[in-house]
Amino acid sequence: MKAARLSVIAGMVAITGLALAGCTGGGSGGSGGGDANANLDGKGPITYVQGKDNSNVVRPLIEKWNAAHPNEKVTFKEQTDQADQQHDDLVQHFQAKDPNYDVVDVDVVWTGEFAAKGWLQPLTGNFKMDNSKLLAPTVKSGTYNGTQYAAPQTSDGGILYYRKDLVPTPPKTWDEMLKDCDIAKAKGIGCYAGQFAQYEGLTVNVAEAINTNGGTIVGDDGKTVTVDSPEANAGLTRLVDGFKNGQIPAEAITYQEEQGRQAFEAGKLMFLRNWPYVYNLAKTDGASTVKDTFGIAPLPGISADKPGVSSLGGHNAAISVYSKHKATAFEFLKFLQTEETQKFFVTQGSLAPVLSSLYDDAGLNSQLPYLSTLKTSIENAVPRPVSPFYPAITKAVQDNAYAALKGDKSVDQALKDMAAAIKTASSGQ
Repeated sequence: MKAARLSVIAGMVAITGLALAGCTGGGSGGSGGGDANANLDGKGPITYVQGKDNSNVVRPLIEKWNAAHPNEKVTFKEQTDQADQQHDDLVQHFQAKDPNYDVVDVDVVWTGEFAAKGWLQPLTGNFKMDNSKLLAPTVKSGTYNGTQYAAPQTSDGGILYYRKDLVPTPPKTWDEMLKDCDIAKAKGIGCYAGQFAQYEGLTVNVAEAINTNGGTIVGDDGKTVTVDSPEANAGLTRLVDGFKNGQIPAEAITYQEEQGRQAFEAGKLMFLRNWPYVYNLAKTDGASTVKDTFGIAPLPGISADKPGVSSLGGHNAAISVYSKHKATAFEFLKFLQTEETQKFFVTQGSLAPVLSSLYDDAGLNSQLPYLSTLKTSIENAVPRPVSPFYPAITKAVQDNAYAALKGDKSVDQALKDMAAAIKTASSGQ
């Protein structure tokens, strides 16, 4: 579980290093518009490109596919486990119009960029996917400007870990959680932490705070700036006040996923926002002091009748417009979404499935007790901005939110500067 989940986290962390030059340009037609109409009936061998297969999930699936499709075999092109390198590799092959990168694994934050460049085959017409059994937010993560370009493959959502020995009933709202901080103070431990270091995880946490409060960062078009709003202000203010009031410990300004996990396992935190990968580690790590004393719950919202909004994680699969065997590629996309494949993802690799029904599977819930909570998280999740300018957006969020959390900028100024930076990037300046 650890290797698989940390590879996903590495993808989230490393995306912050993407060069802006690779992400600014192209309208919805992009440079590959004509190629999208070519080879629609093509069948034959294809190549599937994905990052390092740490949990040995991809190879067994491809062996199964190849046994059933001897004339349409899939070759696995394994990339590194670094997301920035994965991204740059895909960009290079797309720019070269390489027909051998038939199906590619796409981080949910890359969809807008690749679609705007015209590199991804629209999943329309004969390539329209049946999304009726999928969790709706996962479909949205593969959609840009109203058109689906990537098929959900695996997902992820944030959940709240809490000390059930100290707080028997988990808080449903942010205010309830802050009231419980008195218990943490009396015990001499930190109350709440998420991921607040200056990296992609900060964008995730800030987006969650803003989205939970009803705000957004950009509009549905991925370009219109919406972050300088009262709702966004209220969301970021919650985090800033948490640091000011000591409800979020000062050291949390340095936390990425692992530092928060280690602090929680060491008994230094009462509440932790993190991903599902933490569950198994907190139960089994020799150093964990909370093996039998922690519980899981949806992220707290601003009202008791609606949970907090998680930022959506995960990966999708897309067909390159330059593939010569698109019909086979489309069938492979459908294969990745079958119940058997999705069940293999979660049992073999601890990768959250995109099929809604699996979260209600009694056998899976017995094996992975966090599934029902994770389903609530994903059902209420919002993708980070699906935008061709995502690297510029995440940099603007990180730079300015971090300054606000440290007290170097007011929330008002941070949001104004954030909005200005996003507007400059989206206008092509």
